[in-house]
Amino acid sequence: MISSVTPAAGSPGGGTLVTLTGSNFIQPSAVRFGPILATSFTVVSATQITAVAPPGSGTVQVTVTGPGGTSNGLAYSYVSVPVPVPVVSGVSPGQGPAAGGNTVTLTGSGFTGATAVRFGAANATTFTVISATQITAVAPPGSGTVQVTVTGPGGTGSGVAYGYVSAPVPVLTSVSPGQGPVGGGNTVTLTGNDLTGVTAVTFGSTPATSFSVVSATQITAVAPPGATGPVQITVTGPGGTSNGVTYFYVGVPTLTGAAPALGPVVGGNTVTLTGTNLLGATAVRFGATPASSFTVVSATQITAVAPPGSGTVQITAVTPGGASNGVPYTYVAVPVLTGLSPTEGPLIAGTTVTLFGSGLTTTSTVLFGTTPTSFTVVSDVWVTALAPSGPAGPVNVRVTTPGGTSNSLVYTRVAAPGI
Repeated sequence: MISSVTPAAGSPGGGTLVTLTGSNFIQPSAVRFGPILATSFTVVSATQITAVAPPGSGTVQVTVTGPGGTSNGLAYSYVSVPVPVPVVSGVSPGQGPAAGGNTVTLTGSGFTGATAVRFGAANATTFTVISATQITAVAPPGSGTVQVTVTGPGGTGSGVAYGYVSAPVPVLTSVSPGQGPVGGGNTVTLTGNDLTGVTAVTFGSTPATSFSVVSATQITAVAPPGATGPVQITVTGPGGTSNGVTYFYVGVPTLTGAAPALGPVVGGNTVTLTGTNLLGATAVRFGATPASSFTVVSATQITAVAPPGSGTVQITAVTPGGASNGVPYTYVAVPVLTGLSPTEGPLIAGTTVTLFGSGLTTTSTVLFGTTPTSFTVVSDVWVTALAPSGPAGPVNVRVTTPGGTSNSLVYTRVAAPGI
């Protein structure tokens, strides 16, 4: 049984979605509008069916057929619905260059199925129907003030005024800074001519996050996010769209290593940093302290002179793309020797000498006079070394670490007794 049909009328062309309510809608095999089967139907529940009306005319009876037979019928009417005349209520921007080429947005009603957009008697260069209430169109060349109208299946409706402006095309000469992070957010200054009245600033195809016209020769704009690489910045004014100036989006720098990763507390040693996106680096910091100096070698390498410091700090690099991650660098104190054992030995090599002191963990060299020798680091306070051969007499013993060279202690070579 059918108790209601909603809506009870639709287009003669069919396609209207109709909801049937009633009872015992169990496994129906057909829904008919008069003698014609519905285009399609869906059983929502035992009390509801949705059906798409087929084409038809006049008033027909809607019925449902199921295992128990065919239901009662309820009336459904095919009604010719008048097509609305498109009406334009607004255009933005409301003016543009005499040469045309700018995109305007039309708002209004009845735009579905639009077949033409005209600026006065001239057709728009192109147009796109966004919805029944919005169209975007590219203005053709023109002059003076014209009416923008839309033509559709319902005819041509009322329009709104659009003014052609004889204004110079803006010109850009520079952008500063000429690069910035891919995340955007930095403010750039555009210089040029005829910038008064600019309505848009674009980075590639992306509008600036915001912009401010400072004067006829200067605009400040906040860069939107972008992809690594160059884009052209352009501005659009009443006279048209400017030439482009190049702006580079720079990736965030990363550091992968520092060599050496140790150095003296007094600083002064040169450290090579490796990573990515290092071009244009404006700062290198050891912890919070700027490097004494640095040189950008390539996009993957920087050399920096370590400043004085202590402990372990993070080295970071800053570029127009932002601040990098940190890599560790450890400041090493100058080693100190406090004792030797034994303090004397034979002229020949091979005597094991124990060096006592502090800061010995990173020992890189042990010297007896000017002669290096093999050694073993036992702890931060203890190193053993093999005394090299040499002439009789005293020799200074010292050690070298990344922290510098220690004080020296005397080791004496003694000649064997003769007979």
